[in-house]
Amino acid sequence: MHTHDVDEELVAAVAEVARTRCRGDNHTMAAAARATDGRIVTGVNAYHFTGGPCAELVVVGTAAAQGAYGLRTIVAVGDRDRGVVPPPPCGRCRQALLDYFPALEVVVPTPGGRPPRGYR
Repeated sequence: MHTHDVDEELVAAVAEVARTRCRGDNHTMAAAARATDGRIVTGVNAYHFTGGPCAELVVVGTAAAQGAYGLRTIVAVGDRDRGVVPPPPCGRCRQALLDYFPALEVVVPTPGGRPPRGYR
C-alpha cells in the first residue's frame, strides 16, 4: 500500500472549520477539498433526523457554486469532541465522490487506525 504525503494546508483548513463551525448536533463534521486549480473549498454537514448531506457532499456543491468543478483531494474531520483521526467517507459519499471525481484522493487513516503520514 502506498501512502501519500498529506496536504498540510488542506488539513489545517478542515481542522479550523471543524473547530470553529461544528457546534451542537446539527453540524458535527467538516470537510475540505483541494480543487484542481489550487483553491480550498470547505463545508460542514447538515444533520437532520430525516437524513441530510454529509460534509463531503456539501463541499461538492459548494465547489460547483464557486466554479471549481474539479477536485483533487478531500478530507473530513469531526468536531473537537470526536478526535483528530479523519473518518473514511460513508457509503453514499464514496459513491457520489467516485461518480463525480474518479481520480479524487481521500485522506483516511492508515490500516492500523493511525492518522496518515503528515497528519497531526
